[in-house]
Amino acid sequence: MNEKLLAYTSSAFIFLLLSLPFNFLTFRSSGQKHSINLPTGVLELINQDYLSLAIITSLATVLLPGIVIVGIFLLTLAQVKQRRPYYVHHLFVWVKALLPWSMAEIFLVGTLVSLIKITELADVTIGLSFYAFIGFASFTALCISQFDTTQYSLWLREGEPPPAKPLSELQANNSIQRTWALLFTACILYIPANVLPIMYTEFFGQETPNTIIGGVIALWESGSYPIALVILIASVIVPVAKIAILAWLNFSVQTEKTGSKQLRIRYYRITEIIGRWSMIDVFVVAVLVALIQMGNTLSIYPGQAAIAFCAVVFTTMIAAMTFDSRLIWQQWKQLP
Repeated sequence: MNEKLLAYTSSAFIFLLLSLPFNFLTFRSSGQKHSINLPTGVLELINQDYLSLAIITSLATVLLPGIVIVGIFLLTLAQVKQRRPYYVHHLFVWVKALLPWSMAEIFLVGTLVSLIKITELADVTIGLSFYAFIGFASFTALCISQFDTTQYSLWLREGEPPPAKPLSELQANNSIQRTWALLFTACILYIPANVLPIMYTEFFGQETPNTIIGGVIALWESGSYPIALVILIASVIVPVAKIAILAWLNFSVQTEKTGSKQLRIRYYRITEIIGRWSMIDVFVVAVLVALIQMGNTLSIYPGQAAIAFCAVVFTTMIAAMTFDSRLIWQQWKQLP
């Protein structure tokens, strides 16, 4: 298994390097052409004064996944050689912390959705870097699926299970209050994320705002039913479901409900897995903005909702992380 993981991480890193220098996408419309690769796409966002979107996209799709696969490679290599250098414990902690924020596969899906959206506007050509990024995202997903944190934790502790972490009433109160605060923040941010435009389309000088729901309706009316459903599920249903599930979990531990512990753990695991996929719409906007910049003829710009929606996703992800799952199993009001 370790040999496979070494092969997967090596392949992912090679594909990452190959995905950077070559052409990623080319857009042709009205006799004009605009090509980008991954670095120039990020630079295009920066040049358009969308620094926050550029930072989020580059971190989540290239830098953090790259750090994760390098970290997994070093940890696996140390385990194969049965060596525990001084840095492996810190490296293991960092890899675990960065795993949820590694979103290469989500960016790939967002790019595919972008391609379907813009093929009606003009011709789009896929470059070599796009195929390399498919390999990078695929092998990164394989690496993450094969990375057993429990096994590595036991190996680092030389077979001894980690000691039980005591839970105090103060810790329980802090967890409950933080989770409520983050969920309340996510609910507030969700309003502008859906009411305000997530992007603007400028076509021959006429600017058209597009909201998330408006984009779903437009895709549905154009006959792109699968893509409309993907955006609807990822951008509307998943965030609402995650907020509702976390609120129910937090309320259940606050009131010390004793039933359905296995069910609550299952729902908690689901919130950890699905929350990241809401970033699809943000990556769709990033790709379209970087690729379609042809002046007054045809250009796309991000709206205020893009950052608001991104904040909703991040806030709910942090809420899931700060929620202390030990509270499901323990009645915290009886704790010392």
